[in-house]
Amino acid sequence: MTGLLAPGSHRATDQVDDAALVAAMLRVETAWARALVVAGLVDGDAADVVERAAVTLRPDPGALLADTELAGNPVVPLVSRLRDSVVAAGGDADAVHRGLTSQDVLDTALVLLARDALRRVRDGLAATADHLAGLARTHRDSVMAGRTLTQHAVPTTFGLKAAQWLAGIDDAADGVDAALDQLPAQYGGAAGTRALVAHLAPDADPTDVATAFAAGLGLRPALPWQTRRGTVTGIGDALTSATDALGSLAADVLLLGRPEVGELREGAAAGRGGSSTMPHKRNPVLAVLVRAAALQAPQLSAQLHLASASGVDERPDGAWHAEWPALQRLLELAVTAASQAAELAAGLEVDSAAMAARAEGAAEALLAESGGTGDVRDHLGEAGATTDAILEDHDARAARRG
Repeated sequence: MTGLLAPGSHRATDQVDDAALVAAMLRVETAWARALVVAGLVDGDAADVVERAAVTLRPDPGALLADTELAGNPVVPLVSRLRDSVVAAGGDADAVHRGLTSQDVLDTALVLLARDALRRVRDGLAATADHLAGLARTHRDSVMAGRTLTQHAVPTTFGLKAAQWLAGIDDAADGVDAALDQLPAQYGGAAGTRALVAHLAPDADPTDVATAFAAGLGLRPALPWQTRRGTVTGIGDALTSATDALGSLAADVLLLGRPEVGELREGAAAGRGGSSTMPHKRNPVLAVLVRAAALQAPQLSAQLHLASASGVDERPDGAWHAEWPALQRLLELAVTAASQAAELAAGLEVDSAAMAARAEGAAEALLAESGGTGDVRDHLGEAGATTDAILEDHDARAARRG
């Protein structure tokens, strides 16, 4: 989806495109060669040759794409090219991929891509949260009309609204951190039995081999999860929760930025938001794109759950394959939206005077609960205290994250 019909996707190109995937798969093969040293099946010099070949390998994208269809996945043709490069460098082809299966490589490579993407999302969420915390503090007492089910309800403050956005984003960031803490390598072999290494190196401890493999990639060692797809659905859920929180922010910005409301405005940027026919327009492009991401992400996450529920045998027939494009697109969307949302929050223009005027003009309706008379500022309840509590919680969570 990267391209003209995915506006902003260039923000995530280096995270999820084919080049990033190839690089991740080659990192996996290098780490596995090092793990085979632990098993006693490869010596250090042979692993060095694999690493040098992996670093310099630049497969032709078109040919690799065509061969991927023939094999059903990109690992088979890439491993073939890596073995050829190793042999050309005077190395041993048996030092490449021995004891792994394609799913081990691709699953682990996708986890590496997900780790980088989750970190980028976390950074975007943190930047957005910092900007929203500033808005909540600045506008702690800025009165506005509270709205429920699209209608005026009771008075509130923009500080509390910004604080509620902030709390949602902090919750999402906690979910991203939890996902990052659990990312495992995949090592099961052809059918999850780790049979070949166990057969070839009966004196080696399979746990030590798996631990060395994972450690070489900075991942958690794990038992085979070829048909247990909680890792993938967990990544998807964390990303979707992030886009949910960002989507709520964007939707409010779009509603409050309508000309007939005029309480918020997306910050100006050269060349952004223009119309092809109406020169007076300054469209809220960032908010539109963040909301669009939030509307797409849940279905992609649902696709991951559907694939997980359809896993059969010791390795699935099609369900695994159905994960790839959904996960890739979800990673791209979340990275892009988090970056765009940080920019949106940084430039958000708040018209507190317009908010106050509307609240005062609608005082009779806003104060109906308490009799319909008086100053709207006297009926804010615990808005300020709630804002302070959310900000205190945000500061504590930010401190824990370092």
